[in-house]
Amino acid sequence: MSAPRHGGDVTEEPNTGGSDADSPPNPDIDDLLDELEQLEETVDDPEERAQVRETLRVARRVRPGGFGRVIRGFDRHDAAEALVGSVVFGIPMLVEGGTLEIGEFVAAHPPALGGTLVGTVALVIGVLYVAEIQQVEIHQPLFGVVPRRLVGVLGISFSTAVVTMTAWGRVDWADPWLAFCQVSVTFAAMALGGALGDILPGS
Repeated sequence: MSAPRHGGDVTEEPNTGGSDADSPPNPDIDDLLDELEQLEETVDDPEERAQVRETLRVARRVRPGGFGRVIRGFDRHDAAEALVGSVVFGIPMLVEGGTLEIGEFVAAHPPALGGTLVGTVALVIGVLYVAEIQQVEIHQPLFGVVPRRLVGVLGISFSTAVVTMTAWGRVDWADPWLAFCQVSVTFAAMALGGALGDILPGS
């Protein structure tokens, strides 16, 4: 009859891998980003922290936008989309007589012109970068600060407003100030159309 063995006790290791109850039922990229950010705070080693930050950077780049696209840069294709959007939104302004009347009012009230231009720029920034209709990344900004896409959309929209209103005889440049104010009113609508036309189809 053999003696019972007392050595080599077997112990059960606790499950430290996290329970299903602690995890979200349908994890997505936001949950992954949250976990990586928490991990970054707990890591002490500089090299490991750098690796976590790099993983975070990559995860943010692959994060889908509102329509599942990540938009970077601003090329001829984007410029063409902005032009089409500007024209589509601008044509009603070109044929509407109220546009010229608003331009006359703006010309007589310079603060209104400033508000129109500032509001237009703010609206375009909101569509491109705040509303998250798409995930638009700022790639190689001008002077390290100004987004190329913002400059492109605004520049194309304003140029389109000048050309179309001049070509269709909607403004008279004999009075440059009045003409500029009337063009600015059309530019406000065209800029919105240019921003939407640029990002909605994706890039």
